[in-house]
Amino acid sequence: MDKLESLALKWALKNAVDHEGKASAGPVINKVLGGCGPQKDMKALGKLVAETARKVNSMSVEEQRKQLLSLWPGALDKKEEKPRELKELPSAEHGRVVLRIAPNVNGPLHIGHTRGIIINDAYAQKYAGKMILRFDDTDPETKPPMPGIYEKQVEDFTWLLGHKPQQVSHASDRIDRYYEVASQLLSLDHAYTCSCAREKQQELRRAGKPCAHRGQARAENERSWREMLAGKYEKGDIVLKIKTDLSHPNPAIRDWVAFRVAKRAHPRQGTKYCVWPMLDFASLVDDHDLGVTHIIRGKEHMMGTERQEYVYRYLGWEYPHVFYWGRVKLSGFDGIDKISKSLFAKEIAAGKYTGWDDPRLPTVAGLRKQGILPQAIREFWLQMGLSERDVSASWQALEAINERMNRQKSI
Repeated sequence: MDKLESLALKWALKNAVDHEGKASAGPVINKVLGGCGPQKDMKALGKLVAETARKVNSMSVEEQRKQLLSLWPGALDKKEEKPRELKELPSAEHGRVVLRIAPNVNGPLHIGHTRGIIINDAYAQKYAGKMILRFDDTDPETKPPMPGIYEKQVEDFTWLLGHKPQQVSHASDRIDRYYEVASQLLSLDHAYTCSCAREKQQELRRAGKPCAHRGQARAENERSWREMLAGKYEKGDIVLKIKTDLSHPNPAIRDWVAFRVAKRAHPRQGTKYCVWPMLDFASLVDDHDLGVTHIIRGKEHMMGTERQEYVYRYLGWEYPHVFYWGRVKLSGFDGIDKISKSLFAKEIAAGKYTGWDDPRLPTVAGLRKQGILPQAIREFWLQMGLSERDVSASWQALEAINERMNRQKSI
């Protein structure tokens, strides 16, 4: 018997004994993953666990107990149950912690968003602080805001947490403030306008070399910036960059783009603005202005943190404390292996799904319609905690938590 088979049998037996002789595959899969780490072939693991659970469930409870104790003598020893606690946040003052969650509005909230919402909310409660719902809606072209999604996200947020957002901020309402900060950086010679072709910019960035515009006079930068804001340029003609270290080992950190021209109409702002900030720039200004003290987000944003820290240093601001969680590979949800809002939108338009609240979709509205309790989603993520380690988890585990909670409600 190999390690996977041994772990599957051990945990299937334990789960069965703990639940009146009936093992559930979801919790067993998560225990197996905890013992052997992420698996490349989750379908094969699911099949193994399901078959093991079936065999275990065919035994009597006494047979299950006997075999479990032969494999794991201390399995049934009573241990003091301790509530799971969130790790402490450094420099966190009770009543003064401010966190934020910043979903994009090019589609509704899905299961992936719920992790950030729940963990940030849990910390806000722990320290009697607040969490801001900040709509990241400054990309009218590649991720254009979807009509009605602002209201829908607030609705999903409220259902998930049981309360409305304590504060809501729309990035697209703060464009003038972003322009103000950009102008300040230009005056300090920490930013410049660049009209190099995109391919040329990428070539120079990879080589760690400056372009011809990097050393241009401050007056020239300020003039072309004013022309950008006045609508003189078209998409791709010119960008505004933040000066960083051209010898930085990561080319993506070198002189990063903070603003670009985008003339597509915005659902909130119409055609009022034709120069829009990139996500890293807008969020760094908002985090400062909104008084965010701690940022908790996925580790894929580590590069963004490095970019933003340059601007904080230039302006003499103090960067918030930052914590990251690792990626979670969720498997087993109705054959969906990758969450893609653009793909779901196409499939909804093609009639495959009835809408964003179709119970076959992993959206918050879909889970709600499927009968998943918000408390189950909360427990699912809090059990995982805040760790940078990449993990795998199964939808069956969420379903098992939901089933247990429904049983408790009916008692």
